[in-house]
Amino acid sequence: MSRPLPSHGLLDRVFRILFPGVMFLLLNGCSSVSYYSQLASGQLQLLRAREPVAKVIADPSRDASLRTHLIHSQKARAFASEHLHLPDNQSYRLYADIGRPYVVWNVFATPEFSLTPQNHCFPIAGCVAYRGYYSQSAARGEAALQRLQGMDVAIGGVEAYSTLGWFNDPILNSMMGWGDERLATLIFHELAHQRFYVKNDTEFNESFATFVEQEGTRQWRAFRGLPPDTDARLKQRDQFIELVLETRSRLEKLYAQPMPAEQMRRDKAAEFEQFRRDYQVMRDSQWAGDKRYDAWVNMPLNNARLLPFGLYDQWVPAFAALFRQVGGDWLRFYAEVEKLGDLPVEKRKAALKILAVTDS
Repeated sequence: MSRPLPSHGLLDRVFRILFPGVMFLLLNGCSSVSYYSQLASGQLQLLRAREPVAKVIADPSRDASLRTHLIHSQKARAFASEHLHLPDNQSYRLYADIGRPYVVWNVFATPEFSLTPQNHCFPIAGCVAYRGYYSQSAARGEAALQRLQGMDVAIGGVEAYSTLGWFNDPILNSMMGWGDERLATLIFHELAHQRFYVKNDTEFNESFATFVEQEGTRQWRAFRGLPPDTDARLKQRDQFIELVLETRSRLEKLYAQPMPAEQMRRDKAAEFEQFRRDYQVMRDSQWAGDKRYDAWVNMPLNNARLLPFGLYDQWVPAFAALFRQVGGDWLRFYAEVEKLGDLPVEKRKAALKILAVTDS
């Protein structure tokens, strides 16, 4: 059973009094007060917008499709704790309408001739390859400043994020455009972050959560008597990611070469054009002309736009192998994941590489 939780009002008061001051003390002045002030105020707005999902479902004056969507979400939420042994708390048993299509906008930045991201470090989440803004205009302002400094920059809207269990995360209106199963996968993924998280290792954390999402979804479909998902779109997604990763690999080799900046700039542009040609061949010869990725491919490309690819699935095969080794026992699996997370980073990566080979 879940433990009793304080009221939303009490959490809001505690957050309002303590969180901004604690953030400023912990962050050691590593960036402007205004940036962290908008983080605090944005999180507070989200907390204050929450209401119990059960209350929304029971209210006949609320949108019928919203209520139906939330009913399905709560079935997946119960499955997550009862069958996947994910945290049993109020996260995703609350709903919040924040009145915008994204909860935050992330700004990614890299040097012009490097795929190494500009990292930003936080006391709870550790170091990540982006900065988040609750206002799209503020994100655009930060991006403009980075471009003036010669950086490659990209902005990405985010429909959901996890506070890693520090607060009870709600289902957001920004998630309501998804189908019932996609919303379930998001719940599994974000609760996995609450289950276990290692500071400063994005590849480990996201691959772990992605495996839990994928295996959890497979079991969720079986629980409801549905066949495995053989959607061709999943194969297309994997093929597209592989194409992006191949382009990244070629760019990394290019940037390691000693050459004048103008020549490297031309060769960089040529690599992106090669990526577009390869994509068009794959789209027309293997996907029957499916244009789902055309808009992304035809936008201006730079290093920063490639950053998110690979972060979410690099070690998924390793976690899949580990799950098989423990006989599909979730509790034993989580215990082994925690052992991996406790290792020094180089030993952790070496162990994951061994597991990934086992899976191949």
